[in-house]
Amino acid sequence: MLRIKRVPTIVSNYQKEEGDGSVRVVGGCGRNCLKECCVQGAKLPLYAYKRVDKIGNQKALDVDEARESPVAFLDSLLLGEWEDRMERGLFRYDVTACETKVIPGDYGFVAQLNEGRHLKKRPTEFQVDKVLQPFDGSKFNFTKVGQEEVLFQFEASEDGEAYFIPGAPIAVENTPSFVAINVSPIEYGHVLLIPRIFECLPQRIDYESFLLALHMTVEAGSPYFRLGYNSLGAFATINHLHFQAYYLASPFPIEKAPTKKIGTTSNGVKIFELLKYPVRGLVFEGGNSLQDLAKEVSDCCTFLQDTNIPYNVLIADSGRRIFLLPQCYAEKQALGEVSPELLDTQVNPAVWEISGHIVLKRREDYDEASEGNAWRLLAEVSLSEARFEEVKAMIFEAIACPVVEDGSDTLREEAELKSRSGLSEMDAINSAASSMVTGNHGCLVLQ
Repeated sequence: MLRIKRVPTIVSNYQKEEGDGSVRVVGGCGRNCLKECCVQGAKLPLYAYKRVDKIGNQKALDVDEARESPVAFLDSLLLGEWEDRMERGLFRYDVTACETKVIPGDYGFVAQLNEGRHLKKRPTEFQVDKVLQPFDGSKFNFTKVGQEEVLFQFEASEDGEAYFIPGAPIAVENTPSFVAINVSPIEYGHVLLIPRIFECLPQRIDYESFLLALHMTVEAGSPYFRLGYNSLGAFATINHLHFQAYYLASPFPIEKAPTKKIGTTSNGVKIFELLKYPVRGLVFEGGNSLQDLAKEVSDCCTFLQDTNIPYNVLIADSGRRIFLLPQCYAEKQALGEVSPELLDTQVNPAVWEISGHIVLKRREDYDEASEGNAWRLLAEVSLSEARFEEVKAMIFEAIACPVVEDGSDTLREEAELKSRSGLSEMDAINSAASSMVTGNHGCLVLQ
């Protein structure tokens, strides 16, 4: 059994307090948490999203227009609630004060100096050789977070129209999904999507949870909003099903990498392979419906989970492109196969780092950041060419899709991908965050 001492990222203030004797006693269990002791009679905002069958319908046109026009209601709601929690002092540091720069080079890797993110963390034993592990209620999980860390409940609308209720009862029996802050944010608007929170699901993707994540990216309607997932063994630190999302006003380098088409599923989902990028991976687009896209990707994730292959997922372009990235860095780390130089950086290459937004914890690494250094780090994350070809073939067999490398859609031009990613690097980094939250809000508010 491979184990490695891991210093976990603190995602909730109550996670930090669990073992340090600093729990506040204010009635009930003292935490105003989401467990039975505190949740009875509690109310939280609720956002019900409009179900979307295809990203290419009228809803998608609104998403496209949002790039230069007023943003969607969910976008504004999420950012407004997130800023409210920042003003209330619920975050462990001010992420907006962290230095950020675009590293010169062909891909424009984004480096952030976040020295506070690795301080005062509680060391723990972290098992890295099992992607699937049973949920353990004795360990930290998201039912233990304070209700003040939850932004809103998130569910599908029953009447076909999006609506918002400022204070809705928490119906535990309906297994609601929550959006909560990450108290150790990487970027502006960093949140957690926790599907069916009271079912206490372990960290594993299924069709229903992945479709929920896709709906959130479509509903947010912002080119700056990306949603990510880390499996166990790929730098998820909490074994309670969750996705992460945040805003970055710059193209992710992985979004600019060329691809080649290698297959199309029976329901119209196109599968591409990443080219000329340090981490090997697959890209999924299209499909006859959003449900088809969710099914094909979640089936691939299920296969990787069942065969014990760690992986990361990035949902970009308002749900139009999904990157699936099997990785082996934690395994190499546990086996002592990662160089001391890379280990000294304390960078854990999860979905954001793999996608090209690299959080550095030492001033010297930030000052010396280069595309070459980023490439060397991410190359250690990637499966070898031979192993990737083996895994790719097994994935295609699992979803009954033939591999057809016919040369069509090969080596997409970088200019096309840049245009789909929105802004140029430096202009986007310098864009005011307020430009993402103003505008008209197309949603019915129910009192």
